[in-house]
Amino acid sequence: MKQKWIKKGDKVLVTSGNDRGKVGEVIAKKDTRILVQGINVRKRHMKSRDQNQKSEIISIERPIHISNVALCNAEGKKLKLKSKFGKDGSKELVYFDNDKEVSYRTLKKPVNS
Repeated sequence: MKQKWIKKGDKVLVTSGNDRGKVGEVIAKKDTRILVQGINVRKRHMKSRDQNQKSEIISIERPIHISNVALCNAEGKKLKLKSKFGKDGSKELVYFDNDKEVSYRTLKKPVNS
């Protein structure tokens, strides 16, 4: 399941929907929905609640399903990640770039025995 690797701060590529092909950073994650910066932006009409506050229209990002995005590198190219144990015993995510294995992120720290 590719979606379990996505977390806050990762760069993702939108694979389906109105914003297909756009790249953004994950702001928040809750269960199967994520909030991506600059993706799925909607208008919200805010009504004034008291005398000092103005009525206005604001733009906010709305959550999208995690299956509609894929992890990507800095250039916006989709990544296929695999988990692997490192030399020091830590579990890490790796991907291949031009037949070279590149570490994406460490998942678990090694247990000191």
